[in-house]
Amino acid sequence: MAFSKITADDAACFNRDGFLIKRGFFDGEETELMQRALVKDEGINDDSNNMAIVDGQGRTTDTILWTDPGDDLFGAVARCARMVEGVELALGGEVYHYHSKLTLKAPHTGGAWNWHQDYGYWYFNGNLFPHMLSVMIAISETDRENGCLQVLKGSHHMGRLDHMLVEGQTTADPERVEHAMKSLELVYGELSPGDGFFLHCNTLHGSSPNLSDRNRNVLLCCYNAARNNPYMEHHFPRYTPLLKLPDDAVKERGNTFAGYNRSFMHPGDHPSDQVSLTQKSDI
Repeated sequence: MAFSKITADDAACFNRDGFLIKRGFFDGEETELMQRALVKDEGINDDSNNMAIVDGQGRTTDTILWTDPGDDLFGAVARCARMVEGVELALGGEVYHYHSKLTLKAPHTGGAWNWHQDYGYWYFNGNLFPHMLSVMIAISETDRENGCLQVLKGSHHMGRLDHMLVEGQTTADPERVEHAMKSLELVYGELSPGDGFFLHCNTLHGSSPNLSDRNRNVLLCCYNAARNNPYMEHHFPRYTPLLKLPDDAVKERGNTFAGYNRSFMHPGDHPSDQVSLTQKSDI
């Protein structure tokens, strides 16, 4: 069957705007398999693997993170041809898997994310250049009511901003963000299940809390350009060749869960990274 693909025009829009929304990037059957995995995968449902992020109001976003893409359903999503080739087109060359994570906002208690850039963290992991991006795959409906992603269109052209701790979260310079919001368009990333949101690592983004009766669940697959191999060792990976899979591998591996075989990043593994002004860890 034909699968959605990122085109040269899509890549041009990504580089112009700092983001790209690709509708129907994964189909209904594939997203249903992801929804099922959230319930059935024992490793994901083990609270000891949850690096919960707390906002200034005490609300939390459950965050489950791993660096090896793996051979299960979520590994197939991160490694499938449409994903890898789309990222390579956007970044202009070979890429490798940097990490994947689930961010889960529960009804009424799911937290907000302060305005930030991913490269505000990743810069300190030894990555010299911002040749990096994330792809958010909506597993549930995401909208303004349940805390969808918000971005400032074109903000990646500002370059990397200084980041600082604000209410416990690493946040882009609030003064710069305030002025950027006066001149740049605010875009709400309202997504249906299966939609993909490609995000440049220097694009300013954040989100509001989940005030709805619904879950807001997304998978983020993050990539680095092979030519941007970090110059230092870090708990996030240096260049490792990425074995691409055919697009139908997502459905073929739909009932394959990594469980406890997945090597999760655990709370407290790297305490020096989690509460510092440089916030070396991307959580």
